[in-house]
Amino acid sequence: MSPAHTEFTVQTGDRIDVRDVTDRVDEALPTGYDGLATVFVRHTTAGVTLNEFEPRLVRDVERFVEALAPEKDWAHDELDGNADAHLRSMLLGRDVTVPVREGTTDLGTWQSVLLVECDGPRERSVSVYPH
Repeated sequence: MSPAHTEFTVQTGDRIDVRDVTDRVDEALPTGYDGLATVFVRHTTAGVTLNEFEPRLVRDVERFVEALAPEKDWAHDELDGNADAHLRSMLLGRDVTVPVREGTTDLGTWQSVLLVECDGPRERSVSVYPH
């Protein structure tokens, strides 16, 4: 039987914002747990990915995400003006599965779990499911 999932929130600060949530994921993992964990963001306008959290790369990621879909001329914009954010998050994905060793993410030297905001600023919920 897998341990229960946990959830935490992240406050983003900009329309497009990259936040390193690796430490928060580690805090959510059961002590001593070995296996896998899925990190899942419960939103249609945000994503989660693995990459390096280096300031210049973060700016590049934000520019790249912005370029994935132009901000205007989408049918959904007639409803709430954020079709670009929905389209961007579809390409990013809403979950990653990471290896866990002794209750900590077992990532590569430069890997971090990144929450990518596409429609901020907002408060986002991130779930961690050990399995």
